[in-house]
Amino acid sequence: MHFYVMDGTHAIKTWLTRMIERADDELCMDQDEWAYRLGWTVERTGFGARRYRNPLFDLQKAERIYAAGEVGANVTAQAA
Repeated sequence: MHFYVMDGTHAIKTWLTRMIERADDELCMDQDEWAYRLGWTVERTGFGARRYRNPLFDLQKAERIYAAGEVGANVTAQAA
């Protein structure tokens, strides 16, 4: 059986990672809160970087695709 002893570098790395995450959260807190109130999705893409997306864009795209499919179906039915 092997026992591994963690040295101090793991604790320092963990502490630094948590501090960076806290700083990132603090930096983008206002924008994230604003986006959540609007019902948008928030995706973290890096330190201090976010991607905000309004889900209605997906709905509008789906409606356009559906409408284009209907139009295409009507055109082919009339041609026959």
